[in-house]
Amino acid sequence: MSDTGPHPGLVRPRPQRRRARGRTYSATVRALGPIALLVLWWAASATGVLTPDVLASPAEVLRAVGELWGNGQLPDALTTSLTRSGLGLLIGLAAGLVLGITTGFTRLGDELLDSSIQTLRTIPFLSLVPLFMVWFGINETAKILLIAVATTFPMYVSTSSGVRNTDPKLVEAMRSFGMGRFALVREVVLPGALASLLAGLRLSMTLSVIALIAAEEINATAGIGYLMSQAQSYARTDILAVCILVYGLLGLTADMAVRLLERVLMPWRTTQGATR
Repeated sequence: MSDTGPHPGLVRPRPQRRRARGRTYSATVRALGPIALLVLWWAASATGVLTPDVLASPAEVLRAVGELWGNGQLPDALTTSLTRSGLGLLIGLAAGLVLGITTGFTRLGDELLDSSIQTLRTIPFLSLVPLFMVWFGINETAKILLIAVATTFPMYVSTSSGVRNTDPKLVEAMRSFGMGRFALVREVVLPGALASLLAGLRLSMTLSVIALIAAEEINATAGIGYLMSQAQSYARTDILAVCILVYGLLGLTADMAVRLLERVLMPWRTTQGATR
């Protein structure tokens, strides 16, 4: 008689049960880290560990926000900085997308361009600041192009990798049906590389804020960087803290915007991630 029961010593496998997490729960967990930092900051200021000449207290920073918003300095600086960052980001995304498609989809483009672009990618964009000042002066062009250069390469690498990883059998099948090259890129290659494109967009948007900080060090007369330089001159640590927080919020907002775009364009990935 055959033994149909479980083998002694073996445990019957149990399927892992995944519970979907609500948005309220997820938002609460995400907020715990910033709230903890805020509490530590407040406690350090209240006990004298952090003195105002080192870092202003949260209450002083809030008063500085009201002061800067009331006299119009903060809205004007935000408008100027967002314009710089947005224009540079658009130029960088367009350049990275075109170059990535060219090298990822065509062998000739890969052979002609990829090695040169990879060499340029290893150059820190901060090292270009003096050269850009010589080429373009200290006007807005140098600042915008510095942000564009910084954001081009993450988009290029992600696009090129995504295009190369597109299913070659699907590409050949569409070619056999007579689909042209531009239609093939638009209808097959780019949708197949969507995950990589969104990853490149996320990196580029975050890096645009970092590049903005460097760009606004080029003798800026307006923007968040200008507010920082003025606050440094007068040792206003409360205004310095406001500017640093604004930069951080800009980066966080950019990241959240890409997450939202990913949720809209690739809802299946969001559903899978929510059950982990």
